[in-house]
Amino acid sequence: MAVKGNAADNRTRSSVSIFIIISMCCFFYILGAWQKSGFGKGDSIAIEITKQTDCTILPNLSFETHHSRSDFGDDIGAEVRTFEPCHERYRDYTPCQDQNRAMLFPRENMNYRERHCPPEEEKLYCLIPAPEGYVAPFPWPKSRDFVPYANVPYKSLTVEKAVQNWVQYEGNVFRFPGGGTQFPQGADTYIDQLASVIPIANGTVRTALDTGCGVASWGAYLLKRNVLAMSFAPRDSHEAQVQFALERGVPAIIGVLGTIKLPYPSRSFDMAHCSRCLIPWGANDGMYMMEVDRVLRPGGYWVLSGPPINWKNNYKAWQRTEEDLEDEQKKIEEIAELLCWEKVSEKSEIAIWRKRINSDSCAVRQDEPRVRTCESSYADDVWYKKMEACIVPFPEVDNPEEVAGGELKTFPDRLNDVPPRIASGSVPGFSVESYQEDNRLWKKHVKAYKRLNKYIDTGRYRNIMDMNAGLGSFSAAIESPKLWVMNVVPTIADKSTLGVIYERGLIGIYHDWCEGFSTYPRTYDLIHANAVFSLYNKKCKMEDILLEMDRILRPEGAVIFRDQVDILMKVKRMVTGMRWNTKMVDHEDGPLLQEKVLVAVKQYWAGGHTNETVEV
Repeated sequence: MAVKGNAADNRTRSSVSIFIIISMCCFFYILGAWQKSGFGKGDSIAIEITKQTDCTILPNLSFETHHSRSDFGDDIGAEVRTFEPCHERYRDYTPCQDQNRAMLFPRENMNYRERHCPPEEEKLYCLIPAPEGYVAPFPWPKSRDFVPYANVPYKSLTVEKAVQNWVQYEGNVFRFPGGGTQFPQGADTYIDQLASVIPIANGTVRTALDTGCGVASWGAYLLKRNVLAMSFAPRDSHEAQVQFALERGVPAIIGVLGTIKLPYPSRSFDMAHCSRCLIPWGANDGMYMMEVDRVLRPGGYWVLSGPPINWKNNYKAWQRTEEDLEDEQKKIEEIAELLCWEKVSEKSEIAIWRKRINSDSCAVRQDEPRVRTCESSYADDVWYKKMEACIVPFPEVDNPEEVAGGELKTFPDRLNDVPPRIASGSVPGFSVESYQEDNRLWKKHVKAYKRLNKYIDTGRYRNIMDMNAGLGSFSAAIESPKLWVMNVVPTIADKSTLGVIYERGLIGIYHDWCEGFSTYPRTYDLIHANAVFSLYNKKCKMEDILLEMDRILRPEGAVIFRDQVDILMKVKRMVTGMRWNTKMVDHEDGPLLQEKVLVAVKQYWAGGHTNETVEV
C-alpha cells in the first residue's frame, strides 16, 4: 500500500508540475504581448491573444487545491479588498518628500527637503495613477537620450536650464544632449578630463556617488565605462530631476545632504562627485565633507567642479565677490587637510582630492586638536541618525601600505570575489563558505526566474529593485549592461550586509519598507521581493508595503515574490484588488517545499480613463 501511495503522490505532483508549467507558459505569452506592444498600451492585443491561446488545459487541476484552507490563515475566505485609483493630482506622489508637508519643517540645513513620512492617518490607500497617455520608456541605450513627454510632462527644466544643455523639448519627447552646467562640451568630454587623473578605465573605480545630480547625465555617461553611480538630488523647484534620471534608466533617488546621515554604509564609494551642486561644503565645521569622507573608500576620490574652484577667473560670471569665493575655497582646503585628503589635481574649474588608504599614511592628523573622532561604535548605523561634524576612523592596519578595510580587486573580478568584510569576519553569521553558497543558490534561483520570464535579460527590464538584498547575490547573478539593480537592505534585517554589496561593485541603500521609498512613482520595471513579508510580519500592514510597490512599479512592470506559501497566498489575494495579474509556481527544487514563487504583472492603466485588462 505504501508503494502504491507513493506512486500516486508522484503522479499527482507530476500532474501539478505540468499544469504549472503550462499555466506559466500561457501567462508569460500574454505577458510578452503586454510588454512588447505599443509602448505599453498592449491590452487590446493581449485580449486578442487570450482569445487565440488555450490556457485552460487540465482544468481539473489547481495549485491552490493541494494545500488545506488552514494553511492560509483566517482571512482566506474573506472578500477581496478593491483599491481604487487615487485622484490624478497624486500621479507624482512621493509620500516622504511631499511638498506640502515639507514646508512645515525648518529650512535650516535643508531639513525641510529630507524625509518626512506621513503619519498613519494621512497614508493613502489607493492606487497612484499614471499620467494620461503614459507609455513604456524607450529601451536602453536610447532611453539615455530620449524620454517620452507624456511620462514626465514638465517643461520647467527646459526653460531654466536652456543655455546649459541639460534637456530639450522636441515634439512628444525630451532629448538629453549630455550637457551640464559644468560640462558644456558634454559629459563624455568632462569624464575624459577626470579619467586623465582618476583610474576610471581599468575597473579600479566602479561605484560613484553624485551629490546634487540634476538629471544625472554624469551617471548616465559613466555607465558605458562600467562605473555605476548612485545619483541623488532633492525634490525642489526644478520639477522631476530624479524622475527624469530614472526614466532615462539611470540609478537615482530623491535625497539631500541635510541633517541626517546618508543611507549608505561607511567605505562604500570609489568616487564622489559634486558638479556645481550648491552644497555649502565649508559650512557646519565641514560636516558635509566629513559625511562624504565616511562613505568614501580608503584611496577613493572626491571631485569638486564649479564654485569656488578657479574663482579668480570666474567670480564675475558667478556673480559673487572675490572675498566670498576665496574664503569658501580656503575653508574647503582646510577641511580636506583635516580629513587627510591629498589634492591630486586642480585644472580649470575641476579639483580632485584622494582619501588616504589608512591612518598610518596620515600622521599629520594624529595630533591635530581640531579633529573630533566619531564616538559611534558602529559607523553603518545611519538610518535617521543625525549627521555629525566628526571623522569616522579608519579600520586598523598592520603596515603603512595596507588598505584599511581591505583592498578590492578591479571590477568585474570583485563581483564574485570574497569581499573583505566577509573574509575578515566583520559580518557576524557569514563565513567565506556561506557567502559562496549564497552565490550558488542565487545563480540557481535566477536561472529558474529566466525560465519563467524570458524578458529578464533582454533589456525589457532596465531599472530593477531587490527589496531584501542580503549579500547582493541576486544582483550579482543577474548583472548585465542591460540593467542595474537597486539593492535594498531593510533597516530591520538581522545583519547589515550593505557594505558587502558595495564591496562587490554593486549599489544599494538602507530602507524601512514600513515607509515610502525615496523615489517617484513608476520608476522600476522589475521588483524582486525575497522573504520581505516574512521579515515584516507584524511590523506593519501588508497593504502598506504592497501599495508602495505598486506606486514605484511601472505599468506592466513585473514582480517576483519568494516566500512561504501561506504568506504568498495572502499577498496573491490582496494584489488581486490592485489590478495585478498573478501566478504561483513551486520552488525549483519541487512542490514539497513550503517556499514558493509568486509572479505578478501590474496591469496597464492611466489617469483620465479606464482600461480593459486580461485575467490570467
